[in-house]
Amino acid sequence: MLQLVDISKGYASQSLFEGVGWTMQPGEHLGLVGRNGHGKSTLFRIIVGEEKADSGQIVIPANYRISYLQQKLAFSASSVREEAILAIPFEEGGWKAEYKADEVLAGLGFSAADIAARPNQLSGGMQVRLNLAKAILSDPNLLLLDEPTNYLDVISIRWLERFLRAWPKEIILITHDRSFQDAVITDIAGIHRGRVRKFRGNTKTYYEKIVEEEQIHEQTRLNIERKRKETEKFVDRFRAKASKASQVQSRIKALDKMDQLEQLDDISGLKLKFRYNGKSVKQLLSSTDLAFGYSEDKLLMKDLNFVLKPGERLGIVGRNGKGKSTLLRLLVGELQPTEGRVNYGQNTKIGYFAQSHVADLSESLTVEQEVQRSNPTLSVTEVRSICGGLMFEGNMALKTISVLSGGERARVLLGKILAEPCNLLVLDEPTNHLDMESVESLIRAVDTFPGAVIFVSHNEEMLQTVATSLVVFDEDGAQRFDGNYQDFLERIGWSEEKSLNEKPAEKSKRSISKKELRKLRADILKRRSEATSSLKKEIEALEGKIAALDESIEITNKELIEGAKNGFGDAQAKLSRLLGRQKGEQEDLYARLESRLELMEKKEASFNDELTQLGDDN
Repeated sequence: MLQLVDISKGYASQSLFEGVGWTMQPGEHLGLVGRNGHGKSTLFRIIVGEEKADSGQIVIPANYRISYLQQKLAFSASSVREEAILAIPFEEGGWKAEYKADEVLAGLGFSAADIAARPNQLSGGMQVRLNLAKAILSDPNLLLLDEPTNYLDVISIRWLERFLRAWPKEIILITHDRSFQDAVITDIAGIHRGRVRKFRGNTKTYYEKIVEEEQIHEQTRLNIERKRKETEKFVDRFRAKASKASQVQSRIKALDKMDQLEQLDDISGLKLKFRYNGKSVKQLLSSTDLAFGYSEDKLLMKDLNFVLKPGERLGIVGRNGKGKSTLLRLLVGELQPTEGRVNYGQNTKIGYFAQSHVADLSESLTVEQEVQRSNPTLSVTEVRSICGGLMFEGNMALKTISVLSGGERARVLLGKILAEPCNLLVLDEPTNHLDMESVESLIRAVDTFPGAVIFVSHNEEMLQTVATSLVVFDEDGAQRFDGNYQDFLERIGWSEEKSLNEKPAEKSKRSISKKELRKLRADILKRRSEATSSLKKEIEALEGKIAALDESIEITNKELIEGAKNGFGDAQAKLSRLLGRQKGEQEDLYARLESRLELMEKKEASFNDELTQLGDDN
């Protein structure tokens, strides 16, 4: 298995991380978390050899293959299908390779026309998806995925989530989408304050551990500080008294030996609060028989009607390219409808965020000046407060736009919206370029905004938390859904997702012989065995340890009861402590067993779905 041994890395005077060490276990799916700029992608590049560590080593076994989702685009085949097939190991050629390629491409949102097109004819986002398909199809021992959900719509993300859950080999995953990550991973590692901590569990486990560690650190620091002050006070008071000389010297020596803990620095995070203009309005916005198309014979939407009132949150969801962002542009007046109209309330004031507006930022202005430009009435203190909340503290706010990264520019756009009071937020993919903690801050800020919100997002956590109603772009155009996102999934679901799940079976029955179907069935059973064999061994080992501890606990209990007849002495105290340790260890084992059983169920269910889709092989 892959091993990281005492890896350290830094640039100039900044240390990213030190002493990183772990071993990837068979079938382990590891989520790597940490704030933007703390070294997650750097660690990936060190693992694949694109960058050198300052110290330590990466131990890679012979014939252990690593596939890294590349952002660099380089294609050589004449079609998307052929390009995808190039990534598949040589021994899996012919119809089987084509079947696998088509299954993965369809899952990632490629239409039949896309699959037949030349790779260089695809949009930039679809080309990145093709790289993701190639990484998956190369069937590596370790799959390194850095923000794989970028450029994916919610339907493709849901497919990828199911696919990766059933992945039999190792994965290291970086993503800003917490719900996606927790559905896929078995373990979590986080870069925090220059160290990397690795735990069994999900992001909740990780953040709870970090909070607990830092609370203990601070309490210990305060206790040491209090004890130090008490000791110094004693020494100062009795230094001159001969009768206390030995005690004073003893206290001075104790002071010299006393540990010193530094107070932890505050780690900046997004602190967002949208300004509400507070003007009374019964109806902020409505659409009447709204229709739009870039050509007369192909409408993206037709007869779309809805009314938006204060406090409502309208989520807009669907496949990429179906018209979600176009609808936002219609609602804010950047486009005119083909038919129907958009109506605004008398006091409606819109705050509109769109990634495309990055181009409107002035390269020569500073962050502070750009934010001020949205609302000249704000004081310097108020502008600086907004900049600080967006992680542009102090002199960072004096950086010019020209030197900012894409993610930093997106934060400046958010700052411009934060600066100007509004009662209707219109947000187009606002979570892009944000790390996981920042996404959660944004979700909280949107959820607590007193006005109304219309937003496009592929982040299911945001959809589940924020949306009170939906406009769904599905096969039949845009439809209003009166209910939240979970209601939609339970009552209707994605028609494209349903047809996507049917595609492998339909294609198999249509174009693959019974003999080939049996081979496919055998391949699924083989992959299921590979994906679950190490889990089964781990579950058996955990059950064995729990059973052994049961026996040990019973013996300890008997010794305690027997010893109690003669009173509670030192031996009994030791037995009591031992019993506490044994029970604590057993609780940990039960927690691990529960998580492994849950993962086993998820993986088996995924493969059983594949078998069901293939149908009867008789």
